[in-house]
Parts: sequence; structure tokens; C-alpha cells
Amino acid sequence: MEHPYLFFVKLFEWIGLGHFAHEYPQVIYSWFVMIMLIVLGAIAAKSVSIIPSKAQNVFEILISGIEEFMVEVTGEQGRWLFPLAGTVFIYIFACNIIGLIPGFYPPTASLNTTLSCALTVVIFTHILGIKCHGAKYIKHFLGPVWWMAPLIFPIELIGHFARILSLTFRLFGNMMGHELVLGILFLLAGAFFAPLPIMVLGIFVALVQAFVFFLLSIMYFAGAMEHAH
Repeated sequence: MEHPYLFFVKLFEWIGLGHFAHEYPQVIYSWFVMIMLIVLGAIAAKSVSIIPSKAQNVFEILISGIEEFMVEVTGEQGRWLFPLAGTVFIYIFACNIIGLIPGFYPPTASLNTTLSCALTVVIFTHILGIKCHGAKYIKHFLGPVWWMAPLIFPIELIGHFARILSLTFRLFGNMMGHELVLGILFLLAGAFFAPLPIMVLGIFVALVQAFVFFLLSIMYFAGAMEHAH
């Protein structure tokens, strides 16, 4: 379902890039989210002081909360993974939540965006496994005893490929479903009153989906760092 109005798509039409904007709105809004987060991060970092401001307090609570939760799941050895995992959570939540703003499109309602996030997490999981265990990381795919390896190895490969599909389609399906419901309500009942309950629910959905993606990511990271049994 095509949105009745997208602010940046109209802006790109005005500068002569309408075809690209209609074809890839998720790219435009992904870049908008990234620029917005970079600017907010720069502002927060610039205003850091011993006596924190209200904005600094909010950022510190958010960041420390995410970090401590991650350490509880992965242990202290996973603390250095926080920049990636925290970025994944904040980026996906921001992509989800901007879809609630009229004229904005959530990049996570596109399969391309969710697939790119899933590939980043899964590929880094294996890089992390090789970094922690070297060549012994292959034991994660061979099972507990050598004679079961021919059976376990293809099952493990399918399981790791399924991680990509799971991360991709869970996030995409929920966000696209929410966009479709909002679009139908906009058409049937107007732009203000009827969609309000769905938009309130959308805030909850945006947070939950970002958290689920983040939680699964750190569980994959923790599994890659564990010794194979």
C-alpha cells in the first residue's frame, strides 16, 4: 500500500529525484534516521558535564540500562560488544517509531532494511566466534561427537540460515502489518481520530520489536563466545 503523502519523497520530487524516492523510500528514511541519531549523539556528547543536564540524564539512563542488560545475558566478556548491540537497538527503534509521524516512512517496513540488519548481526556472530575460538569455532557446527558430524553439520547450517530469515521477517512483518493497518484507517476514517489507538499501540510495537531484535542478537553473540560442548 502506497502512502498518501511522504515528506521526503515530495522533497526529492521537487529536486528532480522523484523516481529514486518512490522506488527506495526506505533508503532515504534510513539515512534520515542515521543523520538524526548522529546529530543527537553529538549534541549529547558535547553537553556532557559532571553535573548532568536533563538530556544527559536521559541518555545515561538509556545507555547504561541497555549495557547492563546486555552484560547480564553475555557476561562481562560481552561488554565490548555493547557499541554494536546498542546501536542495533537504538537504530531499529528509531526506524520503527518515525513511522508514527505523519509524512514519514519506517525503514523497517521494508524487507531490504530488515535483511541488512539481520545479515550484519549474523555475519558478525561468526566473525566473533572465529575471533574467540579460532579454527576451533567449527566445533559449534559438528555436534558433541565426531561420528554425528555428517548429520549435525547440515542441520546447524540450516539453523544459522534460519536466524537470518527469523530476524528479517519478524521485524518486517510486524512493521509492515502496522503500516497497512494505519493506511487502511487513514483511508476509511480520516487522518486524526481513528488511527490514534493504533498509533499508541504502535509505540509499544516499535519498542518490543527493537528489543526482540536486540535480545536475539546478544543471545547469538553469547552463543558464539561460548565453548562448544
